Amino acid sequence: MIDRLYRSHAGWLLGRLQRRFAGMGLEAEDLVQDTYMRVARYSEEATQHHPRALLLRIGVNLARDQMRRNKIRPAPVAANDPDPSWEIPVGADQEYLLGLKHAILSLPPDLRSVFLLSRFTPMTNADIAKRLGISVKTVEWRMSKALAHCAQRLSD
Repeated sequence: MIDRLYRSHAGWLLGRLQRRFAGMGLEAEDLVQDTYMRVARYSEEATQHHPRALLLRIGVNLARDQMRRNKIRPAPVAANDPDPSWEIPVGADQEYLLGLKHAILSLPPDLRSVFLLSRFTPMTNADIAKRLGISVKTVEWRMSKALAHCAQRLSD
């Protein structure tokens, strides 16, 4: 299972992570390897539905974790060197964020409302279900559909 997944998607994942985190001091190859180490814990059934969305989510989370660790333990910088934490890679992130914005706006209203509440508020799935008057299972289903839609739009 993991071998097939790796052969099918490793190149794609490497390219996505390289573009997304260009200039941030992260090794995309290491992130890909760590992603597959993490996904090896998943059941085959869990990796069959939208494997690219799963791989990208794991890779991005690992990158964010690494960036947080790097902020806690910054590398020593000479006194006359500019502070590297102020460098912001503009091009790739702006392109990605614009694509994400278009993907979110293209969601059907029922999926978009669940996605926005889940990702941009501190609400749990139960809170979202109560607010929208739907079941928690429906929230989970809509969220999975919204994530798959966004992943598909971003991979095009």
